[in-house]
Amino acid sequence: MEEWQKLLSRSVVKVDDLPFLPDSEEYRKKLEKVAEVFPIRINSYFLGQIKEPNDPLWKQVVPTLEELDDFLSDEELLVEDPLNEEGDMPVPELVHRYPDRVLLMVNNHCPIICRFCTRKRKIGFPGIVTRETLRKGIEYIRNSPEVRDVILSGGDPLLVPDKELDRILAELRSIPHLEIIRIGTRVPGTLPQRITPELCRTLKKYHPIYFNMHFNHPAEITPEVERACNLLADTGIPLGSQTVLLKGVNDNSQTMRELVHKLLRVRVKPYYLFQADMTLGTNHFRTMVEKGLEIIRDLQGHTSGMGVPAFVIDTPGGGGKVRLLPGSVIEHNEHEVVVKNYDGKVYRYPQPRDPNAEEAARSSDMCQLPA
Repeated sequence: MEEWQKLLSRSVVKVDDLPFLPDSEEYRKKLEKVAEVFPIRINSYFLGQIKEPNDPLWKQVVPTLEELDDFLSDEELLVEDPLNEEGDMPVPELVHRYPDRVLLMVNNHCPIICRFCTRKRKIGFPGIVTRETLRKGIEYIRNSPEVRDVILSGGDPLLVPDKELDRILAELRSIPHLEIIRIGTRVPGTLPQRITPELCRTLKKYHPIYFNMHFNHPAEITPEVERACNLLADTGIPLGSQTVLLKGVNDNSQTMRELVHKLLRVRVKPYYLFQADMTLGTNHFRTMVEKGLEIIRDLQGHTSGMGVPAFVIDTPGGGGKVRLLPGSVIEHNEHEVVVKNYDGKVYRYPQPRDPNAEEAARSSDMCQLPA
């Protein structure tokens, strides 16, 4: 198996090397302007999985002129930092939004640069995450006893060399109040050769560790990816997948059902289905919210419950994640709840009786009897 560093070193980073572009010099020149704003990276493994123009993998990594459309719009709905991460950074590159957990960025480089990335403002640019920002982030966690859970993110933490990753994990594990370490990564699905026995031995020393992985389409689940996921699962790491709902990539129930089934077969729990963030340069990927609700409704009852992710919006402005559900509750009152199942049938579920309330009602009735 070829070493991951070599696959990464042969990444496509220039417009002229992109696959399946129109044979037009004018188009390429316009695309160069896109690349100046939003960098390109497609490692050679992932490049080899792209089969034709506009296939689901091509759309995720090959830039298009639509990425600049948002700059020309008068609506100004989409922004560089839609989740207001910068507003929740007490120290550089650490987001503290929820009371008991933080997100620590350990680099800002990825094995591929997704064209829909919520951090398009950061990914691929030099000098954003440094050893000093890491030091300050870890020190902040050490001095914040309320923090029991850290998510290592970026960029992609698994592009950090084993030795440096070992150092970061050791420092975090030395913090007494830190209970859980999560790693947010797209590496297992986009550069699976990075998942080595050596890496797994490093990770195993620092349990409990959880992986939040990122898969968007069933074509991403290759034999190499299956091997990588099995290595991680055999290391004792619980694996979850976070999927982004993307127009023209996975915005139909059949594709999503195939994806969650393939994920379960490689021991990955479908965890979140994200409505696409309102990130500048990504509007062409956004779907109607109703599409996500439709997909969840179609999954329920047609696959096992553990294969149904939670559909969420990460609210604009930094309000955090909100789970959305199809309209399963039709009516509820103190006597019953009326619900609709996966195939549209209606059922009534009686509410529990309150014996104290019933006794009080009987007593009231007795008091009102004529003497």
